[in-house]
Amino acid sequence: METQRPNLLPLLFICFSLRLISAVGESNYSNTTNGTDFIRTSCGATLYPDVCFSSLSRYAAAVGRDPAQLARAAITVSLAKTKHMAAYVSNVSRQADYGAASDPRAAAALHDCFSNFGDAVDEIRGSLRQMRHLDPGVAGAGGESFRFQMSNVQTWMSAALTDQETCTDGFEDVSDGPVKADVIGRANEVKKHTSNALALVNHYAEKAVP
Repeated sequence: METQRPNLLPLLFICFSLRLISAVGESNYSNTTNGTDFIRTSCGATLYPDVCFSSLSRYAAAVGRDPAQLARAAITVSLAKTKHMAAYVSNVSRQADYGAASDPRAAAALHDCFSNFGDAVDEIRGSLRQMRHLDPGVAGAGGESFRFQMSNVQTWMSAALTDQETCTDGFEDVSDGPVKADVIGRANEVKKHTSNALALVNHYAEKAVP
């Protein structure tokens, strides 16, 4: 009677799959670890390193050790924070307009703040769009095209930070109160993210521009 040989293909497939999963897991772990260390070190060059690291560490696997990816991630965070702030100020502004005891100066400051943050959203969005189309490899002789693109990113991020600062400056003549304190407090937090993003953009530009 002929002995039937066992089919080893399923077992071999399982072993191969487990080895592949293990290799992918180790690779992802390595990328995340390297990215985390890189982000921590890079954030040391910003004005708010703790805020920088806490907001960007989640992007460690995607960033790796790529300063361009880190700058894009920082701009993305800044954009999200700025859009959220613009929506918040818009809501507070509407409440101030219809409040029975509305302070005209506070209402005006809120309107201006909403306009400032709206402009900042457009500027940061423009920066992110430009960053996504950067290609140092086709910068050409002397890197003129790349330098021009980076200059746009830096200019827009700087303008966004200025607009955010203009918002808080507009409350100088407004009487102290919970609304003023809350708006300024929230705006200051958003400014930290934008300041950090600008610092990381500047750092990348210094390293990348020939």
